[in-house]
Amino acid sequence: MISLEHRQHTVDLVGEAVERGARLALACDEAGIAPCTYRRWQHQGIAIEDQRPTASRPEPANKLSRQERTTLLAVFHQEEFKSMPPSQVVPALADEGVFLASESTCYRVLHEANQQHDRGRARQRERRSKPAEYAATGPNQAWCWDVTWLKGPARGLFLYLYMIMDVFSRKIVGWEVYERECGELASALVRRTVMSEGCLRCPDILHADNGSPQKSATLRATLEQLGIEPTYSRPRVSNDNPYSESLFRTTKYRPDYPADGFIDIETARVWVLRFVRWYNEEHRHSAIKFVTPIERHTGRDIEILAARESLYERVKAERPERWSGQIRDWSRPEVVMLNPDKPVEKSGARKQEVA
Repeated sequence: MISLEHRQHTVDLVGEAVERGARLALACDEAGIAPCTYRRWQHQGIAIEDQRPTASRPEPANKLSRQERTTLLAVFHQEEFKSMPPSQVVPALADEGVFLASESTCYRVLHEANQQHDRGRARQRERRSKPAEYAATGPNQAWCWDVTWLKGPARGLFLYLYMIMDVFSRKIVGWEVYERECGELASALVRRTVMSEGCLRCPDILHADNGSPQKSATLRATLEQLGIEPTYSRPRVSNDNPYSESLFRTTKYRPDYPADGFIDIETARVWVLRFVRWYNEEHRHSAIKFVTPIERHTGRDIEILAARESLYERVKAERPERWSGQIRDWSRPEVVMLNPDKPVEKSGARKQEVA
């Protein structure tokens, strides 16, 4: 139970924050109380307890009686209905001129009686937890990768683009175009990428989707040898691998992308090489304050962003009448989160795992 002194202190703090311009909902959230609790303490007094948990509540007039619930369960236990869900039983009873309860009520009664389960030989649906969150504070700490198809020279023929991206800098650190998807090709690409980046025993993690190449035994063995921990998205949840998905969209929406398909694999590799050079060396990425991925990967963005901030401050000092507020925020994003469970904060460990 919260003491009266603590309640009064909380009311004073929230009231002071609101007087200074804070929103009531945000101030209450920081104080750990609901806005309705603050209003009750403020208007009715802090000594009055919340009576809602112990208040007597009248039963709804349309609530099923104990006998009606027993009858409903008995009907669902009958031989002809015992393997059918309420969505099948309720219409079947209606065709016989019988109405026991609505479909939603039947589901609720069965659930409360612990009788609402998967039936038959169908596999029980698995609950997939969200991937652990990771914080990257520098290059080559966390990579993500995926495979997308590219149209080939004829209908039904495809090429496959493998791409590995550094989460912190958005640099494409590895890529290749192949004629098939398999774990052996992915394993070879990861090895070449580690060598080209000169980061043995890095990155900490390599995040991917749930495709067969991503979860192949060959690739898993390679990652174990390199000291890289594999992490995976939930099945059919593209948001768990957002950086790769965004990269592929940028790839296929380039003005010179051959939407009708590539003539052969060599033509595709030449085009992708040109795209990667543009993306890494010329493309100013909005998520990293409009510097290029290679500038952020090498740390040159620190000087570039500082120069921009200095320029804006000088221009504002020369012509203050043109500015109604602060200059544009050119501060460097120091932490990039992969699958965050809560709003991103500026500080944090290099690698964070949430159970």
